[in-house]
Amino acid sequence: MGKRGPMPGTGGRPRKDVVERLAEGNRGYKPIKIIPAPSTYEGMDIPEPSKYIKAKQKNGESLYAEEIYNNTWGWLVECKCDHLFVPAVVEEYAMSFARWIQCEEAISEYGFLAKHPTTGQVITSPYVSMSQSYMKQTTQQWSLIYEIVKANCTVNFDRATPYEDAMEILLKSRERRF
Repeated sequence: MGKRGPMPGTGGRPRKDVVERLAEGNRGYKPIKIIPAPSTYEGMDIPEPSKYIKAKQKNGESLYAEEIYNNTWGWLVECKCDHLFVPAVVEEYAMSFARWIQCEEAISEYGFLAKHPTTGQVITSPYVSMSQSYMKQTTQQWSLIYEIVKANCTVNFDRATPYEDAMEILLKSRERRF
């Protein structure tokens, strides 16, 4: 049997962002609720990422997770939304993004095809499916981060987001190898 209609909060027109409501002068009935950033955050550094973000990989190379973490957290500070996040959310995003880049590097190095271990037949490389799964996870995590920023940001953020710099990171990884 069906659920008898859409779930509450899922139907209808999407909510406007805080920036749009402030620009229009809030023609609604409810006052705009802005979560102020604590003044204690002024002058603070980016929170130190966990040890697993900085860990060396089996092949001896470092992962891009720390760079992605710092870029993303810096963007959150620039948008004045860093007080809305715990570092673990950004760490999860950075780690899955870095693993996706690692899978893409493996695909570039080993190719799209692999040899089946028992039959010897040609199969799709396991790195391809791992890459797709990490990309899906990364996209979901970024959507979560971006929606929170978009809904609560009072600063107009026209600059490219860290997620849009993905191709640049991939191209830099190819330079590092040669």
